[in-house]
Amino acid sequence: MKTSLAPTPPIFSLVLGGPLFQLYRRMHLSGNELQLLWRRVLVITLFAWLPLLFLSVLDGHAIGGGIKIPFLYDVEAHARFLVALPALIIGELVVHRRISPLIRRFVDRDIIVTDDLPRFSAAINSALRIRNSVAMELALVVLVYTLGHWIWRSGSALGGSTWYAKPDVTHLHLTLPGYWYAFVSIPIFQFILLRWYMRLVLWFRLLWQVSRLNLHLSAAHPDGAGGIVFLSNSSYAFAPILFAEGALLSGFIANRVLYNGQTLLSFKMEVIGLVGVFLLCILGPLLMFTPKLDRVKRQGSAKYGLLANQYVFKFEDKWLRGAAPETGQLLGTADLQSLADLGNSYTVVRKMRIILIDHEEIVRLTAATAAPLLPLALTTFSLEELIGRLIKIIF
Repeated sequence: MKTSLAPTPPIFSLVLGGPLFQLYRRMHLSGNELQLLWRRVLVITLFAWLPLLFLSVLDGHAIGGGIKIPFLYDVEAHARFLVALPALIIGELVVHRRISPLIRRFVDRDIIVTDDLPRFSAAINSALRIRNSVAMELALVVLVYTLGHWIWRSGSALGGSTWYAKPDVTHLHLTLPGYWYAFVSIPIFQFILLRWYMRLVLWFRLLWQVSRLNLHLSAAHPDGAGGIVFLSNSSYAFAPILFAEGALLSGFIANRVLYNGQTLLSFKMEVIGLVGVFLLCILGPLLMFTPKLDRVKRQGSAKYGLLANQYVFKFEDKWLRGAAPETGQLLGTADLQSLADLGNSYTVVRKMRIILIDHEEIVRLTAATAAPLLPLALTTFSLEELIGRLIKIIF
C-alpha cells in the first residue's frame, strides 16, 4: 500500500514533449498544456495546403489545364490536409486530457503497491525520455524523406497527368506545386502521423510494464474489473486518430473510384483491414491485463466461495437446524442482512470482467474509423438507399 514516504511518480503525458512541441511553444502555437489549439490547427493546415492552391493557380492546374486531376478536384489531397491533418492535431489535446489522469489513478487509488512504486516511476520516466528524444524525432524526419518519400512516389501514380506530377514510363515529373507537395506538405503529414505511431508504441510499452507490476486488485471491486475499469476509457481518447486514418483511406479510394474507374467494393479488404488493424492497435494493449485479472477472479472466487460456505453453514446451524425460530426473531436481525451482503459480493466476484474491452467500445471506435468512408457509399448507392440501409443496420 502507498505510504507518506513512498516516492511520487512523475506526471505522465503522451504528447507534452519532444522537439516539435517545443517548437510549437516558441512559435506561440501552444501553451504548456496544449492551449491555442485552433491557432495550431489553422497555421499547420494552411502551411501544408494553401501554397498548393496558390501554386496550382499559377501553374494553371487548379481547375483545369488539360490534366486528369486538377487540384480542386483532388479528393485525396483535400482529405489528407483538410480533414486528416486537423484531426491528428486535435487528437493531441484529446489524448492529453484523457490519458494523463488515467496513469495517475494507479497511484491515487492505491493500485500500485509501495514496493513497486519505484518500478512504476521508472516505467513512466523511460516513456518520457523516449517521448522527449531529439534523436527519435530526427529519425522520423529521415524516415519521412527516405522511405516515406519513396512510398508516396510509388503509390501516387493515377494513370495520367495530375496537378502535382506528369508521369512517364520510368519517372514522375513534378510540377511547380508538386515540389511543395512532395517535399513540404507530404513530409509534414507523414511526420505527424509517424509521431502518432511512435506514441501508440509508447502507450503499449507503458501498459505492458504496468501490467507486470504487483497490482493491488480486488475481485469484489464494484467496478466489476478488479478496480481498473477506468483503463477501458483510454480507447476513446484515440478516436480522432482513427477518424484521421479513415479520412486518409477515404480520399485514397475516392480518387481511384472517380478517376481510375475502380469500384468501391474492390477496396472492401482494405477497409476491413484498416478497421481491424487500428482497433487492435488501440484495444490490444488493454488485453495485457487479462491474465492478471483472470488470476484475481479465480483467487477471489475461491476465497469468497470458502467464506460463503462457512457463513451459510453457521447461519443454518443457528437458524435452521435447531428449533424452528419465531418469525419475530428473524425480523431485523443482522444475520439476514449479512447473508444478503455476502451474496451480493459473491455475485460481483462471479461476474467480474477479465477483459477490459466491451461491445460498445468496439462499435464506437469502428464508427469513428468508418465515418469518413460513408460518403463513398454514394458512388454505389443513392442517398435514399444509403439512408435506408443505415436505418436497417441501426434499428
